[in-house]
Amino acid sequence: MTTENDFSHATLTTRVTVRDLLPRDLPACTWSGSATHLRHVERELTRAAAGEVDYLAVCTPVDLPVAIGGVDYQVSQGAGTLWQLAVLPALQSCGLGTLLVRAAEQRILNRGLRRAELAVEEDNPRARALYERLGYVAHGREPDAWDEEGPDGSIRRHEKMCILLRKSL
Repeated sequence: MTTENDFSHATLTTRVTVRDLLPRDLPACTWSGSATHLRHVERELTRAAAGEVDYLAVCTPVDLPVAIGGVDYQVSQGAGTLWQLAVLPALQSCGLGTLLVRAAEQRILNRGLRRAELAVEEDNPRARALYERLGYVAHGREPDAWDEEGPDGSIRRHEKMCILLRKSL
């Protein structure tokens, strides 16, 4: 039985675009991480201007980023390395991650490269399943670490074991 006040199911369809992430977008990307993370993304945009990386944004019709992520061309010779991929939590499982990865792969191909690589935390099976669905294959493991900002503003070192995946394009 459905009542007129039952709003538990709705379908919304909207167009999104993929473009370069810009410094002016960062205030709208607080969902992707802490202030420390966003400062790091801002530094990566300087590298994007130098052509070392691409940093992409999937945007709504009003030009708000709802998924972001980068491709680093300096990590592995002959490959683009996808990193810092994030989707607005409320919009996960809507195809935005797939769109972001596909756009990143196209950027890699546009550079004349034929391989994409990435690392995913071992304790993130949802993301790993997405990458494997998109054709990425595990080829190793390695530890990774980065600074993480706590709710109180303190910085701590975050260390995780990651699965390395790659895909021929």
